[in-house]
Parts: sequence; structure tokens; C-alpha cells
Amino acid sequence: MLVLVAPGQGAQTPGFLTPWLDLPGAADRVAAWSEAVGLDLAHYGTKADADEIRDTAVAQPLLVAAGLLAAAALGEDTGSGAVTLGEHIEPGAVAGHSVGEITAAVLAGVIGDTEALRFVRKRGLAMAEAAAVTETGMAAVLGGDPELVVPHIEGLGLTAANVNGAGQIVVAGTAAQLTEFAENKPEGVRRVVMLKVAGAFHTQHMAPAVAALETAAADLTVADPTLPYVSNRDGAVVTSGAEIVTRLVGQVANPVRWDLCMETFAARGVTALIEVAPGGTLTGLAKRALPGVRTLALKTPADLEGARALIAEHPAGGPAEQSADRSSEHPAG
Repeated sequence: MLVLVAPGQGAQTPGFLTPWLDLPGAADRVAAWSEAVGLDLAHYGTKADADEIRDTAVAQPLLVAAGLLAAAALGEDTGSGAVTLGEHIEPGAVAGHSVGEITAAVLAGVIGDTEALRFVRKRGLAMAEAAAVTETGMAAVLGGDPELVVPHIEGLGLTAANVNGAGQIVVAGTAAQLTEFAENKPEGVRRVVMLKVAGAFHTQHMAPAVAALETAAADLTVADPTLPYVSNRDGAVVTSGAEIVTRLVGQVANPVRWDLCMETFAARGVTALIEVAPGGTLTGLAKRALPGVRTLALKTPADLEGARALIAEHPAGGPAEQSADRSSEHPAG
């Protein structure tokens, strides 16, 4: 079974959109999205520096736009009409990390691409406003036993905002709390790496953004997903479009459980995982947490050929999915 995933904030790097804009129709599509959201996505994806694209209000629509461009190219799209995966691509599941869930919602047919860009622009602005109230941030905690690390995090008033699996937890809170955590690491923690984000996302610090997103969500045209959609709130496969949008709204103030998403992938019989642009983060986690699963990150258009070959080896309803169905009927243990 093939899984298609979309990365979250922090995956962006200066100029990462440049090669994607050379694809047929890509520049026109990005120009239309830019006009819809009032933000020059092409400029920020090609010429802006690291500090400029660290801005939450910029990074989030930029990441969704890049993921959708890569997905359209994966489906050999010409750049016209809505973003679709094409008839020959039918993943056994789609999912996204943090803001990547909006990309996944488009790929699953829950919301349209332009609506998604408008929604994520409002999301970024609302979260940036919430982040401006107090100096907050996030840091990746590498190593350590989660049963020891999480209580230590909570004891300092911090939140385990991303539980990513493969031995990685992302902690979030005020700048002072993060400094104290880095200076007093729990036993077994090798490193604490500050992330390129501008706030304590997926914590109570983002609560003010939830109300703004509830208002924004009321303008969306919502359909039930046409593909299995795995929610990063709890790893559940959600079949209602309305429920997916409700989760997208509340997600900004609740932890991301990517570890549970990967458990769901494994339970459904995943054999291959492709991460849309700017890929790399989620495939890295999968390599450690899902041994034996083939992974491919779409970093530039040069990766498309390999991704299409991988897709051809994992057709919808193929042996991998049939095997997964049988194993679900006769669970081990």
C-alpha cells in the first residue's frame, strides 16, 4: 500500500520553490493562488531569505502551495483546473503533518485548492497574531525515553506539541521555558534543536487562532474524502469531510500525534511512502519508525520520475493492500 504525506512548517528553505515553477503551468497556477490570498508566493518561494519565510503567515501558504504543485506534477497535471492526483494514482491513505493536513485535505477531495490556500493564509495570519502575544517557540528533542521526557516537559510548563515517533518529540512553550529545558535536559536526551518556527504551535498559546479559523471554515465548500484520510490528532481514519474540517480548526491548539499516524499506516499495510514538496522530514521519520517501507521525498522535480516508478509498483488494490485487508481480519496476538 502506498501512502502520500505532506510536511509541516519548518520544512521550507530559501529558494525551494524555484525548480517547481519551471514545470508546465506551475507559474500560472502559483500566480492565481497568489492573487487569491494577497501574497506573492513566487517571490517568497524563490527570492526571500530564511527569516522572511520563517514568518508563519508566509510559510504556511507557501508550504501548501508547494505540496499541491508537487502533487499535480506527480499526476502529470498540465497546470489547468483543480489539483488532482490523476486516475493512475490512488494512495491507500493520505495524511499531513500540522499545516500539511490542509494539503492532504485537498488531495483527498475534501476542499478545493484555491479555497485551501485562502484558508491556510487566514490560519497563518491568525497563528502569527497569537504568537505575537508572548515570545514562544518550539524545539526538537532528540533521544531519551518518552516516558521520562514527557513528564519533564510537562513539569516545566511546556507541551509535547509534536509526538513524531522514531524517538523524536517537539516541545513548545515560552522562550524562557525552552531555555530552561535545553539547560536541564532529561537523562538520555542527546540534543535540543530550536526549530525555524515563530511560535508555540499546537499548544494553548494558539487558542486565540481557533476562533478565527472557525469563522474561516464557514466559507469552505466541503465534501467527504475520496481517499482514506488519516488525522494527525489521533491517527484515526476520518470519513466525514465536516469532521476533517473541524479537526483542521482545532488542530492549531492541540498536539500533533504523527507517531499514531505511522502506526495507522503500518496497521493498514503500508509498503511505500511518498512525501510531497518540500519533502524530507517525514520520510526521515518513516525510515526509522517503519522499517522495510520504501520512502521517497519530492525535493525537486528531478524526483518525480522515481516517484512515478514507485507508484507504478504500488497500484491501488494491488497485492500489498489485499494482504493488509487479510491481516486486519486475522490480527496477531
